[in-house]
Amino acid sequence: MIHQYKNNGYNIVMDINSGSVHVVDDIVYDMITLIEPLVEEGIRDEELIRAAVVGCADASYAKEEVLEAVEEVLELEKQGQLFAPDIYENYVVDFKKRETVVKALCLHIAHDCNLACKYCFAEEGEYHGRRALMSFEVGKKALDFLVANSGNRVNLEVDFFGGEPTMNWEVVKELVRYGRSLEEPFHKKFRFTLTTNGVLLNDEILEFANKEMSNIVLSIDGRKEVNDAMRPFRGGQGSYDLIVPKFQKVAESRNQTNYYVRGTYTRNNLDFAEDVLHLADLGFRQISVEPVVAGPDDWYAIREEDIPKLKAEYDRLAVEMLKRRKEGRGFQFFHFMIDLEGGPCVAKRLSGCGSGTEYLAVTPWGDLYPCHQFVGQEKFLLGNVEEGITNTEIRDEFKCCNVYAKEKCKKCFARFYCSGGCAANSYNFHGSINDAYDVGCELQRKRIECAIMMKAAMAEMEEEQR
Repeated sequence: MIHQYKNNGYNIVMDINSGSVHVVDDIVYDMITLIEPLVEEGIRDEELIRAAVVGCADASYAKEEVLEAVEEVLELEKQGQLFAPDIYENYVVDFKKRETVVKALCLHIAHDCNLACKYCFAEEGEYHGRRALMSFEVGKKALDFLVANSGNRVNLEVDFFGGEPTMNWEVVKELVRYGRSLEEPFHKKFRFTLTTNGVLLNDEILEFANKEMSNIVLSIDGRKEVNDAMRPFRGGQGSYDLIVPKFQKVAESRNQTNYYVRGTYTRNNLDFAEDVLHLADLGFRQISVEPVVAGPDDWYAIREEDIPKLKAEYDRLAVEMLKRRKEGRGFQFFHFMIDLEGGPCVAKRLSGCGSGTEYLAVTPWGDLYPCHQFVGQEKFLLGNVEEGITNTEIRDEFKCCNVYAKEKCKKCFARFYCSGGCAANSYNFHGSINDAYDVGCELQRKRIECAIMMKAAMAEMEEEQR
């Protein structure tokens, strides 16, 4: 399977099954377009391919140029870098049979929040239920559950989430200490993270977080007017002026690593690239701003007619990021980060985040759900931290969720990069975890194209500097 596109002056060819990416000249780009359907028809005879391509190539190309380009394409095929067969579909059979181990928990340490974000899927922290704070006893059982169900896996991840987790900060600290006490006797290593809106951040919290949290996620939407419109306090006041100095202090105290500012863009700011660049201008070097996921009746929801504008914004952002990188003002944008040489293992490429199997969310009272976005939907209640997974049917449904179980993914060039997308978004829009959220897919494909173009441009920059 081949995906070809042009972006920012680069002709890019992706061979999906091998993972190879090529930046080529115009004639090779055009010859690949002509050769691919022949290969798909099963034609392998090189003389037939040469004759067919010469017969239908653009008349502006000389025959010798065409034949030379064809040879380049055929050589790449021999090396397994073009028109590679799909070797992963059969792997799914064994993949489904693998033993399920839990590697990560999202601890809903507080089903309460001191902001009233207008797009909040958690209903200001209530999650279709009631406001509550997790007790140390429930959190302790959650960590015990994680250790007991993690098999031979050494590295375990725990995200303190909400609502707003700093509203239950003493329990956060107690659970971190308890987790550390489990590491040596059980041969485990905990990686704790904190997701916060910053309202309650102070020096004491920051000192502890810098010592114990591997990553901190700081919620802010960008420009003051954008952030304050969507992330106000319950009284309507904006949160921007309060949180920005705190977040800047966090970023500097962590040497601009192991954190990121995370925003959401909506129909209220389709020019979201301005918000990304605003955050960069504030001094942040690790940035994630992503599209809101909302129902069609929500005024701030992204609609299909917005997609061309949003794609243009991603293009604009990518070009500006390259410019800033060249000027020594570069920053990371989460959705443009892509590893073309290593990247995720095969299992992760096929199944994504592992929600419902390797990754679970825990409510303040100890119930287990596939992830934070399913919390409160009783159909997806998996069990609890005392009894473990009791709803094995739902767990097994998630275990079988992969790119080959989704019709929309089978012919999508992005499938090994997005791993089938978000199961919760699929369910919320189509009633099945084995479908795909179409608007999200369109934007994801664009982000991947931009990310790969940037890789090509940065390789060119490095070559020029040698």
